[in-house]
Amino acid sequence: MPISDISILAAEAEKRALPLFERFEKTAFENQRRVQDAFMKARISESHFFPTTGYGYGDRGREAIEEVYADVFGCEDALVRNNFVSGTHALATALFGVLRPGDVLLSVTGKPYDTLDEVIGIVPSSGSLKEFGVSYKQVDFKDGKIDFEAIEKALAESKAKVVFIQRSKGYFNRPSLSCEEIGEIVKAVKKISPKSIVIVDNCYGEFCETVEPTHFGADLAVGSLIKNPGGGMAEGGGYIVGKKEYVEAAACRLTSPGIGKEVGATFGQNKNIIKGLFYAPHTVKESLKTAVFAASLFDILGFSVNPLFDAPRNDIIQVIEMKSKEKLLAFCKGIQAGSPIDSFVTPEPWDMPGYADQVVMAAGTFTQGASIELSADAPIREPYNVFFQGGLTYESGKLGILSAAAEVMGAK
Repeated sequence: MPISDISILAAEAEKRALPLFERFEKTAFENQRRVQDAFMKARISESHFFPTTGYGYGDRGREAIEEVYADVFGCEDALVRNNFVSGTHALATALFGVLRPGDVLLSVTGKPYDTLDEVIGIVPSSGSLKEFGVSYKQVDFKDGKIDFEAIEKALAESKAKVVFIQRSKGYFNRPSLSCEEIGEIVKAVKKISPKSIVIVDNCYGEFCETVEPTHFGADLAVGSLIKNPGGGMAEGGGYIVGKKEYVEAAACRLTSPGIGKEVGATFGQNKNIIKGLFYAPHTVKESLKTAVFAASLFDILGFSVNPLFDAPRNDIIQVIEMKSKEKLLAFCKGIQAGSPIDSFVTPEPWDMPGYADQVVMAAGTFTQGASIELSADAPIREPYNVFFQGGLTYESGKLGILSAAAEVMGAK
């Protein structure tokens, strides 16, 4: 298809998306108000940007950042550290922090994201929860919806210590969950098993709504700073927010018992982390606009998309069914070519640690692996769905999508 034809269709796609953009603007404004109020309550100042080294005792900036995060997420406490190497690391820290030998971990949103397979022990791995005597059970979706009847039965039978909820679709083409839906799960769990700890993998979902899972009773919510809450500014790290006793348990796993949150040098990263949170509502809005534009354009081009361009958005992920490996790789090639960094590189599938299938990733990003920036990735398996997310600005995201569309329509 000629570029000129794609440009004409892009104009139509954008016109369809404009009413959605207005909705995102309102959400971003309310989230910005919440973030800015938290900054003011914590009296954030330039003094909080100073770096610490060594043990990091008395790091005022680190403590202030965690105070702000707890306020923004409407909960008792927060653990926000550049020491977390990924969202998976933060999730593993939370799980190992509260689970003990003989406990049961119950996932009620099907199998978690691929990188948790070895953490849990679904795939044999040294040091997994399974090796430490933690049992795992799961409840799958039923007709694309939460199966509350099966959850009640599984809870009654397993007496699960931790109930795990994954907000985003991961590498499955299922609906992502709204905070209200998560709240319904929390209510159902607590009615049957009040002592169960509800942990939410919040990756890709932050600031897509004006509330978070912790506002609806989740005991812990966990995520990565190189996704939504880092706003494209944080260069690494993760967060765990929620009830104080469980945050402290996770902190003792991250550092050691008896030390917990009291240490952790920040090496000059405080400014990037707190500035990223300030930018996050706006940056997430730009990512949502990019996702809606992508859904609208590829829908016009005849591809199956999830969610549909005008459907509610609970995370920043857009799924497009490519139907062939060639078109999947073409899409990723186009995203890479339309990125500001490493635009000359062609992404190739590889055996990425933590994944059962080969994975292709396009990410011409300023921070390696930062999926809040323009990025696309996919396991190399049928039906060859590509998972697109990010866009620091709508303008750059739109350029990336146009580049991807041109590559896909030119592929065999």
